Amino acid sequence: MSLSNPQQLLPEYEAKLKSGEISKAKVDSYFKLVDRIQKEMFPHKVITRNEYTQWFCEAQLSKEEVRHFLVQFSVFSNLFLLAQLNKCINAPSVEAMHASKEILMNELGVVFRSRTGKKTEAVGDVEPDLVGTEGTIEGSTFRFAAAHFEWLLRMTSHVGLTHQEVGKRRHGTSSTLFFCDELFRLYGSDDPHIGLGASFSVENWAAAGFWKELMRGLENFKKREAPAMPLAFFNWHDKVEDQHKAHTWEELQEQYFHMDLNEDKFFKGGMAMLDGVWAFWDGLNQDRLKRQK
Repeated sequence: MSLSNPQQLLPEYEAKLKSGEISKAKVDSYFKLVDRIQKEMFPHKVITRNEYTQWFCEAQLSKEEVRHFLVQFSVFSNLFLLAQLNKCINAPSVEAMHASKEILMNELGVVFRSRTGKKTEAVGDVEPDLVGTEGTIEGSTFRFAAAHFEWLLRMTSHVGLTHQEVGKRRHGTSSTLFFCDELFRLYGSDDPHIGLGASFSVENWAAAGFWKELMRGLENFKKREAPAMPLAFFNWHDKVEDQHKAHTWEELQEQYFHMDLNEDKFFKGGMAMLDGVWAFWDGLNQDRLKRQK
């Protein structure tokens, strides 16, 4: 089940509430947490007013601007693997470890295999058997061509960037590296309360629409400057985040009723993570403003 309304319980917890397995006080406490999240976390500026992506979607992007963006995004994308591995290592349960491994291995090139046998649709120029957006890696196959970073490499080549010019830590600006280091520290934290807050906030940032803003800008650039440039990397992530939006609440609810959550730590991790994300986008925005002077 995907939870579209955070003010409702999953059927599992409705049943546990009725049976007395979980108390009404615990449920009331959860809904107070939901209210606090909506009042304190979701108004963060990186979710509500990302100046860079708002500019990006409407701008007549030059090749220089697209190159700079893709280099910094490639650093984040590649170093995210370290944060996701750290999340696997520090997972508070076997189930959480498995969930983290699903993401990590998919990033590396193991395609999600549908649990229902539903046929996967193509994403952009990438063939269907490389781009599953839901399901499991269990029993699936590794393909080099399915690795997300390789999709990005095929894209960056159309603006004159080679493998040696993207994805490495040495290519990152200070703001990009701060973001990557915060991902490793917070998203991959060995404190489950900090890690849950960081993971939840990152998922909600990712589902807030910035992928669509990037896609719009890149599609406009492609039409003008690089008609053969593949956009599968951004297309795929846009599709996945549309599907994950409701799951973020479902996952939070499942975690909440299986742990004695320290809410102060949860918000500390979540807000610090959003500040890290903001640093990345604000760094890109400052870079583009400097170029305009």
